[in-house]
Amino acid sequence: MSKRNSNKMQPTTPGQRHRERVRREVSGERPLRSLTRSRHSPKGRNVYGRITSRRRGGGHKRLYRTIDFRRDKVGIPARVERIEHDPYRSAHLALLVYADGEKRYIPAPQHLQPGDSVRTEDKAGDEFPPGLNLPLSEIPPSTRIHCVEMQPGKGAQIARGAGASAQLISVEGERASLKMPSGEIRMVHARCRATIGQVGNVSHGNESLGKAGRKRWKGRRPRVRGVAMNPVDHPMGGGEGRTSGGGHPVSPWGQLAKGYPTRRKSKPSNSMILVRRNGRKVRR
Repeated sequence: MSKRNSNKMQPTTPGQRHRERVRREVSGERPLRSLTRSRHSPKGRNVYGRITSRRRGGGHKRLYRTIDFRRDKVGIPARVERIEHDPYRSAHLALLVYADGEKRYIPAPQHLQPGDSVRTEDKAGDEFPPGLNLPLSEIPPSTRIHCVEMQPGKGAQIARGAGASAQLISVEGERASLKMPSGEIRMVHARCRATIGQVGNVSHGNESLGKAGRKRWKGRRPRVRGVAMNPVDHPMGGGEGRTSGGGHPVSPWGQLAKGYPTRRKSKPSNSMILVRRNGRKVRR
């Protein structure tokens, strides 16, 4: 494209021909050493060395950032020192410096800037700025929230990716109803904590890598289509010329790959679901 202000790169090289970049305002400084640690890359292998998750391996070296998903420093104000990139997740991180000198990482909410103040409270006040962490019982209905706990004190498990947010529908007694990013409506305990706002880096899904090499940098190996294989290697392989297989999409071991429910019926949290992501109400 000829427009200089476009997010698409100029095709000066083959790798930039289809690349679409997302402008990120993150710090270029190295992560805080006390909050980072090395992490073994299993490359898709289990404890016996057998591949259980295919097409993983390689990639650039990465340091894991220790993130505060519990937000248990209640009543101590913190200041955002900088916004950083995290190679292990799509969301950016905000480095908080608390009044007592301690530093912690949290997923950066949208519109949070360096120098802003972030608090964790047990009681709600008059304002609800992005980054404020409260129990669900103290948050007004219809508020957009992220980093929601599923069990009190366990740490955030819901809506942690870039651009993700849940919506608080109502709080009745000890139960709070949430509308998940997938559209599912479920209940959690009203004492579970959540953070006001939406996770930042909203435009992450619009980024186009541009070349296969960037996929390898991220630790993703090539993926071969099943219909391009031989019958001995895949149930959808073989045929004279190009063919779609003539059957339902399956894995190399014959399990249905699309539209087949794999969720366990005995999952403990199933009893908390009111409306599934496909819009069907759960019958009790």
